[in-house]
Amino acid sequence: MTHPRPPTGDITVVTLKAGEFHFGGGATRISTLLGSCVSITLWHPRKRIGGMCHYMLTERERPVDAPLDGRYASEAFELFLRHVEREKTRPAEYQAKLFGGANMFNQTAGGKMDVGARNIDFGMKLLASRHIAVVARHIGGSGRRKLHFDLWSGDVWLAFPDGEGAITGVPAP
Repeated sequence: MTHPRPPTGDITVVTLKAGEFHFGGGATRISTLLGSCVSITLWHPRKRIGGMCHYMLTERERPVDAPLDGRYASEAFELFLRHVEREKTRPAEYQAKLFGGANMFNQTAGGKMDVGARNIDFGMKLLASRHIAVVARHIGGSGRRKLHFDLWSGDVWLAFPDGEGAITGVPAP
């Protein structure tokens, strides 16, 4: 399937690796590959701006003078909030989509080591804490996912070639 092109101009593609973050607008497509990691996309439908993070773990004890580290959900979310503020917008004006959190290591569901499930739960709690609506999700299950997020439209394109058992749709309120 081909992805719709932006109204004008060439597309800039930003590829995120684990722990990376990007926020912007215009003719930008953000792409990433996920396993047990989680990506959150935030998009402001009126201003047509947004971003994506790719976090590996929920949080850490961060030294006071340490810079924010996008490998951790709590710090990636703080990066989002800084950009939201910089744009003079409010978190609740954004739409969120949540992806990833696969059980890549055959971990026991609900067990301490189920990294994917912990990443999903933590991400949902962060979004709820700022009243950000989750309008789509493709989470859990097993297998890798490839994402493309078009900032000009808010569309997310997903490939889940060998996966199974994912939870999809809009979460219940």
